[in-house]
Formats: sequence, structure tokens, C-alpha cells
Amino acid sequence: MNGLPVSDAELHAYVDGQLDPARQAAVEHHLTGAADAAGRVAAYRQLNALLHDRFDPVAEAPVPHRLVFRSPRRLPWRVAAAVGWLAFGGLLGAGAVWQFGPGTPLAQARIEATLARPAGIAHAVYTPEVRHPVEVVASEEAHLVGWLTKRLGARVRAPRLDGLGYQLVGGRLLPAVDDGPAAQLMYQDATGTRLTLYLRGGVAGSETTAFRFADEGGVGVFYWVDGPFGYALSATLPRAELLPLAHAVYAQLNP
Repeated sequence: MNGLPVSDAELHAYVDGQLDPARQAAVEHHLTGAADAAGRVAAYRQLNALLHDRFDPVAEAPVPHRLVFRSPRRLPWRVAAAVGWLAFGGLLGAGAVWQFGPGTPLAQARIEATLARPAGIAHAVYTPEVRHPVEVVASEEAHLVGWLTKRLGARVRAPRLDGLGYQLVGGRLLPAVDDGPAAQLMYQDATGTRLTLYLRGGVAGSETTAFRFADEGGVGVFYWVDGPFGYALSATLPRAELLPLAHAVYAQLNP
């Protein structure tokens, strides 16, 4: 049993502490000689930390007093209140275009949740990969952008960042956080530092927004919406170093 190959599912179970002691020891031995698997484990741990950081406060928060059932006589009103809160959440999920316009804090929070956050997570998951960081490599760029254009339903372009020291590695198709496809383009400099450009459609009705910055679990993300796509440029770089790269990307996508 312990001599079986280590699967990706077992790497997830290892990170979550779900393996029996014998199999855990076998996985740990495997990781000492498999840099790509060790990189995936590190990315999974970073992703777990990011998810706990974002959602544990919500999961551990007490139930709002107004939603607590106190007596059977007040049950219908409490049910109506709960339904109202669910409907309110549905409005936010749909974009809240009625009284929450594109410049309001609620709309900006939705843009961050559907653009910056998944971009940061995808960056953390795929940049440590050694053998399979992308699905389609840069030498097949024409095929890559054609494929992503077809899947995303609007023209995809791969910005050139060679003048800033970053070469295109390639790209991949991703699931969007709520519905439909997204894409990731990956770049790398001579030192091995990687940055990723995440793009997807259907963000806040595709209104134009200014650059915004978010720190997603140690990954810096500049994100904006323009035309058919929302964009997010991610890297483990200081904000001041990432900003000129984001400007260069924006200038090429919006000449």
C-alpha cells in the first residue's frame, strides 16, 4: 500500500491532515524528491490559509439577533425576515444594479470578490508548478489566444512585457468564481519570478473602473474592468513594483 504512487487527491488529503500515519510518511518521503509535488503542497496550504482568512470570520460570527426565533407566535415574521435577507443577498450576487451602482462600496466589494480574489487564488495555485504551469505554452501563442477568445466570447490578447523583463510562459482556461470561463496568462522574468494576468467577462456589467489594489493572502493584485473583460494582474511583488507592470498591461489592452 505504501509503495503506491502519490495522487493529487492524496496531496490534498495530506495538506488537510486526513491520511493515516503510514501513508502520511510515504507521502512525506515522496515530497523530498518531487519538487513539483512539493510546490503543489505549498500552494494548497497557501490556498487553505487564504480561504480561512477570508471566510472563518463569517463562519464563526454569531447569528444576528434579529434572525433568532424566539417563540412560535413570531415565527411567520422571522421567516419573512430570513427570506428578505436571502433576497437581499441574491441582489448582491446578481450585481445589484438597482440602487448599488458601479461606484458604490457594495459594487466594488463584488468586483473584488469575483475578480481580485479568484485571481490571487489562481496565482497561488499555479505559479509554483514546475512541469505544468500552463496548459498552452508561449510557442503556441496564436493557438492560445484563439482558443481563449473562442471560449471567453471576446478577443483575448497577450500583452508583451519583454521590455520590463517578463516573457510570456503561456496560459490556461479556468472556471470563473460564479459562472462561465476565465483565463490566466503567465509571465516569468530571468530570476524565476512569475506574474499572472487573470481575465473574465461579466464583471459588474462590464462598467469601466479605475485601477484598484488588493492584497490576497500575500499576493498583490491590481484589478480593473474595461470593455468586455475584468482584468487582474497578480504577483508576490511590492505594490510599487507591480503598478508599472499593471500600467503596461492596461496600455496595451486599451491603446
